[in-house]
Amino acid sequence: MMVYTLALVTISFLLKDKHMLNPKKLEEIAKQISDSVPQGMKDMAEGAETRVKQILQNQISRLDFVSREEFDVQTQVLIRTREKLAALEARISALEASSTED
Repeated sequence: MMVYTLALVTISFLLKDKHMLNPKKLEEIAKQISDSVPQGMKDMAEGAETRVKQILQNQISRLDFVSREEFDVQTQVLIRTREKLAALEARISALEASSTED
């Protein structure tokens, strides 16, 4: 309950003067909130976070995803392929036009 009250006081303090947000003050407030959380809750939160990460990584590894790097490479390949296709279509159109003139 103390953390909740401290958070509400902090939020109301920050909303009073929107132009005076000092990053150092925000860090100080975050540290005060963090320090007020009992160690048992911190440990429990860290354990839960670790477990959730493990579950997500396990589930994601089962899916058929590509890396961002591979996605970017394939995007570039697709762009080049479209450019070549457009050039070939233009060339075919020019050849068709010249064959009908003969």
